Amino acid sequence: MAYTTIDDPSAYFQTLLYTGNATGRSLDNTGNSDLKPDWIWVKKRANDAQNHTATDSTRGVANILFQDGTDAESATQLVTEFRTNGFGINTNALINDNTDTYVAWQWKANGGTRTTNAESGNNPAGGYQANTTAGFSIVDYVGTGALGTMAHGLGIKPEWIVIKNRGSGGWSWYTYHGSNTDAPETELLYMNNDDATTDTAAIWNDTAPTSSVFTINTNGGVNADANNYIAYCFAPIQGYSRFGSYIGNNNADGPFVYTGFKPAWLFVKNTTSDGNSWVMLDNKRQGFNPENDFLFSNSNAVESVNLSNHGFDFLSNGFKQRGTGQNDDGDLFVYMAFAESPFVTSTGIPTTAR
Repeated sequence: MAYTTIDDPSAYFQTLLYTGNATGRSLDNTGNSDLKPDWIWVKKRANDAQNHTATDSTRGVANILFQDGTDAESATQLVTEFRTNGFGINTNALINDNTDTYVAWQWKANGGTRTTNAESGNNPAGGYQANTTAGFSIVDYVGTGALGTMAHGLGIKPEWIVIKNRGSGGWSWYTYHGSNTDAPETELLYMNNDDATTDTAAIWNDTAPTSSVFTINTNGGVNADANNYIAYCFAPIQGYSRFGSYIGNNNADGPFVYTGFKPAWLFVKNTTSDGNSWVMLDNKRQGFNPENDFLFSNSNAVESVNLSNHGFDFLSNGFKQRGTGQNDDGDLFVYMAFAESPFVTSTGIPTTAR
């Protein structure tokens, strides 16, 4: 039995904690493997509210996006370089305020090397850099304003797609999750707000992604004519990543969710009821069950810990909900999780519990 194809997840995803010093410098990752990131997601953890920021190797170091807002891309540089095992930062307070603490989540795609395509009929021109081993691709394209498809390069169907209009402000982070209701292709989530899921054909044209393309309708959030877009696409890899759902029970003895690995990063959203944020947890901040510090992708607020609302256990083979505040009975929760270590390695060695 093949338990995983990735024995060391740190080769493809890592969380780095650091303290700012207002001096440009290089940051080194601390995982078992070196990781040169292609998508860097940074958030200040304490002291004052501050935006989430996204830098990637497709758009380059000179441009950022704010995951908690609807702003267009900003020509603001925070990252100075993608390094062999980390990244460089400048002195901007968004990434390096003196004595403030930060978290940086990093994923590896294809080192910035893209496969490109020309506009074909209503299908946009653009490109992708894909890491098929880790199930992650960064897709960029120019909208046509007409129903079309865009290649993602993963070779298997993605379960999580998030798209941002880079050129025009006012557009949310349009999000597809493959377990969001029984017909996820008819549904829409916004990563930058706490709305419940919306049933609409205006985004995905009620068409599920395939192993080669995802469909985009004419809504300006995903496909306005001549607007530039970026999309982050993820497909599940056994023992490394999983994208699924569970039903809440409003009990401190909450649902157990099997992932097949010890989680390093967890992203959870109630899609049934309005007013529930996207909860972000990792294995570096706080670091013990069940009191894991959390952040919200839809808020610039500092991190917090609240066992009754957002308590989770990270286990050797999954996670368990321990809070009741965002564990509404009968509501659907979707999640995205990446591994610290597989439950069992490719050579049959089991992982230890947290």
